[in-house]
Amino acid sequence: MASAAAADPLLPGEGSGRRPGPGFLPSSIRLKTSVWSELGGAVGDLGTYIPIVLARSATWAPTGLLFGIPMPVQPMKSIAAVALSSAHLTVPQIMSAGLAVAAVLLFLGATGLMTCIYRLLPLPVVRGIQLSQGLSFAFTAVKYIRYVQDFSHSSSASTAAPRPLLGLDGLVLALAALLFIILATGSGDDEDVASDGTIRRRRSCSRVPAALIVFALGLLLCFVRDPSIVRGLRFGPAPLRIVKITWDDFKTGFWEGAVPQLPLSVLNSVIAVCKLSSDLFPERAELSPARVSVSVGLMNFVGCWFGAMPCCHGAGGLAGQYRFGGRSGASVVFLAVGKLALGLVFGNSFVRILGQFPIGILGVMLLFSGVELAMASRDMGTKEESFVMLICAGVSLTGSSAALGFISGIVLYLLLRVRDVDYRGLLGRWGAGRRQTGSKVGGDGDEDA
Repeated sequence: MASAAAADPLLPGEGSGRRPGPGFLPSSIRLKTSVWSELGGAVGDLGTYIPIVLARSATWAPTGLLFGIPMPVQPMKSIAAVALSSAHLTVPQIMSAGLAVAAVLLFLGATGLMTCIYRLLPLPVVRGIQLSQGLSFAFTAVKYIRYVQDFSHSSSASTAAPRPLLGLDGLVLALAALLFIILATGSGDDEDVASDGTIRRRRSCSRVPAALIVFALGLLLCFVRDPSIVRGLRFGPAPLRIVKITWDDFKTGFWEGAVPQLPLSVLNSVIAVCKLSSDLFPERAELSPARVSVSVGLMNFVGCWFGAMPCCHGAGGLAGQYRFGGRSGASVVFLAVGKLALGLVFGNSFVRILGQFPIGILGVMLLFSGVELAMASRDMGTKEESFVMLICAGVSLTGSSAALGFISGIVLYLLLRVRDVDYRGLLGRWGAGRRQTGSKVGGDGDEDA
């Protein structure tokens, strides 16, 4: 056991003192650090999740057993944004959009085309998408912290009124949560370099589940801000009904919801997630893009028929759970069990509690998720790679379109490859080949004479 523990790249220097967890548990959800660390990681992506939940619906995230990493499941942001901005978009049309995206991703995954796309994409373009998504989260998080938000009408940041300095959702509370997380987790590294150059494991994240403490504080403040929500709670799960979808619903949902969502799902929910997973967990086998794509397709084919918000995986959620201590599928299982229990006990009335959650605290958690995702782009080793990455990220941020940034990055990458071609060498080899062919033809003619 000592040798196995010492060989674990996630736990350098801990030797046989580590407890790997009960032997009957699947390896995908065995603890890599501690229960508190995984619980902290379980709530680490709620900064990206709760704003959309407050605006529309809730979702279910039992993916820990399948992938063995803190793989989040979150609402499809583009479909959610369209649903919120278009008052005429009905529930069947939203479900149709989710089913259309699910069908495309399931096809790409089952046929292996998603794996081909993943292998062919240049790394600087993928890094540009990750950087733009991370910076977008960070910019939105700062707005959450600085300005008052109203997620009952939109999941986007509202910048109309500055956040008050004091109060149960004031600026001081948000800054206090920010300082606490920084003091508890530092920059989020698992390892630290000592003064003598040796690498030692940083234990602060395991000892102090910062995200869990901050989230618990926010949950407590929900009842302090509005004690009347206790009387409004209704026990029992919400009834399940099969959504009836007509052909007209499908057409509207496809063009208004699925088409804007597809590029984001392919790039951020599959490609960026797989790449970020290999960056955060280099000791694990590379996550299969086909498997992730099929996972998104299947979960929506099941959930959308019952009115569940269309869901996908997300690089931002993965970065958030990792940043706050999630290292295995256990963190996702903990989160799934918690959501399932709350859904069965309180049903839809639990949304009233979340409606009072301090948005400034959500902004703090979202800020760390965005920074963690953006930092994945720090491995660009040449100026040319950084150039492509920054152009891709800049276009994505300016146009608010990952697809536009992706196309720009691909075109720029191909132009740089064309510029590197040695045309003189190609012309020289072509001319030499022509002369050699002519000499051979002339020699054959002399022999015939």
